[in-house]
Amino acid sequence: MKRAIMTSVRRQDALLAAGLAVLASVVAVSFGSGRRPDALGWTLLLALHVPLVWRRRAPLTVLCVMIPLIGFYHRQDYNHSAPTAASMVLLYTVAVTGSTRRTVSVGCSVVGLMLVLKAGHGMAGVAESFQIAGWVVSMLVLGGYLRVHRQLTATALERAERAERTREEEARRRVAEERLRIARDLHDLLAHSITLIGVRTSVAAHVLSEDPDRLDRAAVAKALDDIADTCRSARGELRTTLEVLRDDGPPDERGPLPGLGALPDLAATARDAGAKVELAVLADAVPAAVGAAAYRIVQEALTNAVRHGGRADLTVRVGVHECDGALHVDVTDDGLGSGVAPPGFGLVGMRERVRSVGGTLTAGPRDREGFAVNAVLPLHSLVEGGR
Repeated sequence: MKRAIMTSVRRQDALLAAGLAVLASVVAVSFGSGRRPDALGWTLLLALHVPLVWRRRAPLTVLCVMIPLIGFYHRQDYNHSAPTAASMVLLYTVAVTGSTRRTVSVGCSVVGLMLVLKAGHGMAGVAESFQIAGWVVSMLVLGGYLRVHRQLTATALERAERAERTREEEARRRVAEERLRIARDLHDLLAHSITLIGVRTSVAAHVLSEDPDRLDRAAVAKALDDIADTCRSARGELRTTLEVLRDDGPPDERGPLPGLGALPDLAATARDAGAKVELAVLADAVPAAVGAAAYRIVQEALTNAVRHGGRADLTVRVGVHECDGALHVDVTDDGLGSGVAPPGFGLVGMRERVRSVGGTLTAGPRDREGFAVNAVLPLHSLVEGGR
């Protein structure tokens, strides 16, 4: 691809050099000061156009080749206007492809050399030198202006592309964060609800199979009613989550997030599943994101305790309190199987929620029995960041 582009550029420059040679030939026999070229003159005039084929690849080399040819051509007093177009194109190329310092140096060198060559022609030569110098400066200024313009345009395009890439990356990051948030919500919702349904179904099955002749219809009915309530609650939360997926509005319009006020409902649900839950909440109003994170952490910890506790008299202690500018969430249980629970997305989801608000989480088996979850969720940084 690059080679094809270079070939195309070379072809364009060759056509330009040929066109300038034809123009110079017409000028040489039509008008201008100086005598008509003879065989030597035609050779010099046509030869000085050949290096223009490489003008964009090596402008300074072409300049160094053409200046002696042009100087010798003028010293023979051939038509002085004929090589002007080729000279101007070369000077333009030097300016448009080089730096400002190089352009100024070349301009001063060319004008100085011309003054030396014209010095022997008296005042007429000086006047002609100033006229030609004007053209030289004009071409150098034009080339320099276009070079700066191209650089500014390229810089603007690069900045625009970089800004577009940044916007695309930000959009992809937000999509990824939203997908992760939805995945966490679905996991927390379904894992909690399915666990409670499983526990209550086991209770109903136990009541039905324990002593069919002395069937406790009230206990069975209560277990089935609890299962129905859990299904309705899960269906409502699932509908809310799906509405968020279909909503094109901003995140602030998603509706209220669950917070510390909903913790008693979680405790009551776990008690209905057979666990003894001790809940202590000693915290005032906290940022919505922190409250939601605390709610989901307690929800997941209770779900794991009920699922893997392994004992009928399971006790779970939930403590939430503020201390040193942070919300501390502690959930411990005395279960038999919590410490050997199979790995899943629960702990991963809790860590991601804690990390999303800048907090820390520790979770693992207790020394003697049971499992402990401890989270520290900072408050001040989020409050200050939202101002």
